[in-house]
Order: sequence, then structure tokens, then C-alpha cells
Amino acid sequence: MSYFDFSHYAHLQVGVVSDTHGHIDAGVQDRLLGCELILHAGDIGSSRVLHQLRGICQHVIPVRGNNDITGKWLPQEHAELAAISETAKVQLPGGSIALTHGDAFNPPARRHKKLRQHFTDATAIVYGHSHELVCDQEETPWVLNPGAAGKARAKGGASCLLISTATHQWKVCKFRVRKPA
Repeated sequence: MSYFDFSHYAHLQVGVVSDTHGHIDAGVQDRLLGCELILHAGDIGSSRVLHQLRGICQHVIPVRGNNDITGKWLPQEHAELAAISETAKVQLPGGSIALTHGDAFNPPARRHKKLRQHFTDATAIVYGHSHELVCDQEETPWVLNPGAAGKARAKGGASCLLISTATHQWKVCKFRVRKPA
């Protein structure tokens, strides 16, 4: 697990994406403008996506997904892929986020329960894999999935989350790019 500390900020705007599979939707990119940190919950698909995100925001923290393997990334991208952890813990103002792709937490019907059991000390758990936009804030830690930010299985359109963090309050906003009918 990789560790990152942004707790020294008074507040932080965090963009959250997942399941880009080599392409990030332009509407999602626009929504991430102004974020001070971007988290990618795996199935990145290409270092090109990470470079696009770094063009929006200096601080980008990705984790590997089950499709982030050398057979699916270009050979010249393998060194960058090897540097990406499978999980990360990110300290933020007022709490922390555990970041994982989520594919190891099965069956899907029990995924949230298993994630909460594994990451007990987090304020929120961010995962991907299902391509479904989810904000489960019924219990702590929250379990959040930004859905698919690319073209692959973007159920209802590409999506992302924005999390405003501050010492005493966090707020999660969902965003979906609606495609014309």
C-alpha cells in the first residue's frame, strides 16, 4: 500500500475517477478542472490517461486495476505501470481515503461489507471495477465508486465524483456526462 499525506491543507477539492480503459471523457476532464488532487481507482488503461490528468492537476494518485497489466499497456509504458500500487491510503483534511480497484472484494453483493471490514480506519473507501456510480454513505467508512470515466461500459454516461474535504466536514457530489439521445 502506498501512503500520501495532504492533511496539512485546510480544505481540498478531490476529483475521483475510475475505469477509463485508455480514454477519459472530455466532460469528465472539464468537471475535474480546479481539483487540487485526483484519485484514479484503477483500470487506467494507458499512461496517456495519467498524463491527461496531470495536465489538469499536479497531484494524481492512481491504483492498478485488474486490467492494468503489461499485456494491455504499451511496452514503453511498462515502467510507469510497475510504479503504480494496488492500494493507497490518502490522508486528507478531516480524515482519510482508502483507494483500491475493488475486484478482489467478492462477491459483488457483499463488496461494500468486505471493503468496510478491510479498511476500518478510513473515512471513505473509493473503488472502481463495477463501472457503476455509487455513493454509499449509510455507514462509516463511506463506500464510493465514481463509475466509468471513459467509454467502456459507462452505464448512463461517463461519470466521476468530487469530494470537498475540510477538517470538520466532507461533501461528495456525483457528476455524470449525459450523452444525447
